Amino acid sequence: MKDLKQITVIGLGLLGGSITSTVLRCFSGVKVVGYAHRPSTREKARELMITDEVTGNLKKSVADSDIVILASPIYIFKSIFAEIAESLKAGCIVTDVGSTKMLPHKWAQKYLPGHVHYVGSHPIAGSEQRGVEYSRDDMFDRAMCIITSTSKTNSAAALKIEKFWRGLGCHISRMSPAVHDRIFANVSHLPHMMAASLINAAKTDELKFAGKGFIDTSRVASGPANIWTDILLANDRNLIKGIDRVIKELSKLSQAVKDRDRKRIHALLEKARNKRAELINYKIEKKELL
Repeated sequence: MKDLKQITVIGLGLLGGSITSTVLRCFSGVKVVGYAHRPSTREKARELMITDEVTGNLKKSVADSDIVILASPIYIFKSIFAEIAESLKAGCIVTDVGSTKMLPHKWAQKYLPGHVHYVGSHPIAGSEQRGVEYSRDDMFDRAMCIITSTSKTNSAAALKIEKFWRGLGCHISRMSPAVHDRIFANVSHLPHMMAASLINAAKTDELKFAGKGFIDTSRVASGPANIWTDILLANDRNLIKGIDRVIKELSKLSQAVKDRDRKRIHALLEKARNKRAELINYKIEKKELL
């Protein structure tokens, strides 16, 4: 990463602000530029000193950058690619932190010039909070980051993006955009829909009696609605398949309870308990959980 002189992060929310502050900590000598279209966000970013430069001029923000990172809602990517295309220098690498990858790859292929490389990134980090004031410079410590590439992806650019995220503390997995979107429909997007549905299905006057289990189970429903609307619409086909599988599993439990089939209920619950234990053990082994 010795040739990395400047990065630009477009979108200074939770993830964008965490990236800029972590780069300042981990990559000495690299200029960090942050773009935000809201004056209030730019003011907060300056107060927090999480970038070297904050601007509301999108084209100017990317002009001298070696790496440009999109950290805005998914459906804004298309217009950003189109707007910054002519301002990117030769050899610049554009990446993002979006939770879906098929559409960003498609839009990058269409709008970015041939002298610019696109590589998909998805750091598995963050929280249900939003806003630059919640950003942290340890957000990516021991986090997984998915790198997505296709047969058209420049291999040197992909390797550089891997090194960049490793430098922020991540460990890396690489996969195709299609595989990424299928997996994360099941382990990220579907849980959000289930948490939202669980909250919406509860009566408001009963929620005050909820304990820690309910709070933990529904935590991700606190995520920003505009961000999650984009994510769900960008991965609709995979998500609908996931919903159908959950309905099937709920139907199994529903029928077992209706039949008062103690053995069947126990078997379904035990299966889930064992699968989750395997998951937790794996995450501890990989040091993703402490």
